[in-house]
Amino acid sequence: MPPFARLAGGLIVLVAATACGSSGSSSDNALEIWTRSTKDSAKVYEKVQAAFTKKTGITIKYVPVYENFEQKIQQAAAARKLPDVVITDSGLLGPAVSQGIVGTVDKASIAGTDQIVDRAWSQATGADGKLHAIPFSTQAMALFIRKDWREKLGKPVPKSWDDLVALAKDFQTKDPDGNGQADTYGMLAPASTQRGYTAWWASSFIWEQGGDFLTQAGPGKFTSAVDSPQTVEAVTKLQDLFCKDKVVVPGALTLITDDAHPFFEKGQAGIYLTGPYMMGRFDKNLGKDKYEVVPLPQGPGGATVLGEGENIYLMAGSKHADVQKKLAEFLVSAEGQRIGMNGTLPNPVVRIPVNKTVDLMAERKDERWSLISKVYQDSGRTFPQVPNWQPFRQKTSETLNSVFATCTGDVRGALTKLAGEYRTELANQKVAG
Repeated sequence: MPPFARLAGGLIVLVAATACGSSGSSSDNALEIWTRSTKDSAKVYEKVQAAFTKKTGITIKYVPVYENFEQKIQQAAAARKLPDVVITDSGLLGPAVSQGIVGTVDKASIAGTDQIVDRAWSQATGADGKLHAIPFSTQAMALFIRKDWREKLGKPVPKSWDDLVALAKDFQTKDPDGNGQADTYGMLAPASTQRGYTAWWASSFIWEQGGDFLTQAGPGKFTSAVDSPQTVEAVTKLQDLFCKDKVVVPGALTLITDDAHPFFEKGQAGIYLTGPYMMGRFDKNLGKDKYEVVPLPQGPGGATVLGEGENIYLMAGSKHADVQKKLAEFLVSAEGQRIGMNGTLPNPVVRIPVNKTVDLMAERKDERWSLISKVYQDSGRTFPQVPNWQPFRQKTSETLNSVFATCTGDVRGALTKLAGEYRTELANQKVAG
């Protein structure tokens, strides 16, 4: 799922103190689990948990949360009522570690972790090089393109940035839906600053163009790369989408993902960079035959896209430490992973399985998932493993959003200023190289 929001300041000491004491997460003997889920994906989590309870006899108190998930975690910490286990995206890792609401994970003490693919562990590894969570699911970004529009216009699948822009222009100007009205747009971008969406959406484009946010400068040390010539060029190209080429849907700079999705499924936008978790919804609401899922065209920076996923967080202070581990063992087992994949049905909570013994295609029977798996393996990249990436992501989102909004803005100057803010934050987090 999209990025974890910047956690509120002012609660750090309180949260850390909460984590050191009793979580108060269960008023009875049930293991309390929170997931960041829609109603539909929560039903899949319920299947997983029902199988766990049947297998172990352990009772689960399940709390699916979607709206204001981050704030509710903070409120639970402040009230000393953290759940026992949280399953959410890897963006929680840095804030959770810095605030002391998760500890370290000993792989040897959790059966089945030897079956987890090596690549997935990076999303559970903190800036200190230690594990603070257990991988549960992975995914990679890809382009969703209106195949029927593309074929109607006789255009090829884009293989370069220029191809991508040209296709977006054609979708906007050549009436691809054939209704005789100028009511289609080239590209959909959830570019709101909320939850850091602007940086989340832009990251794959920046990396593929050879740009970057931070550069590793030794073990645990980083320097800013956000004002490098390659990043400036990449952001300038993105700015052109909004300002020069004008192929992005109206209002994109205030769109979060939930508000963005309908533009694609209702035939208003033809190109959307997003995650594979949208395929089930678009198959139902748009039609599987009307769109295609393809890799983002490789640029000067190589084939590099955002590859992230969901982790299992064993919350500190739980009174059920042994049961926490039993649940984690089931979640990463072949059985738990298969149930979470939800077969050929929509709304999987396990997108690409982390358990290397699970056959993705045997469960999904859909070549698009094979492509997503290959993109993740070959091109997936996580955000930098600084102690807390959230301040960087939020500052980046605010800068990029402003650059895209003020079409006469100085891209180089804006990124130079942002680099200064990066250096201050690196110093604050004691990881400046």
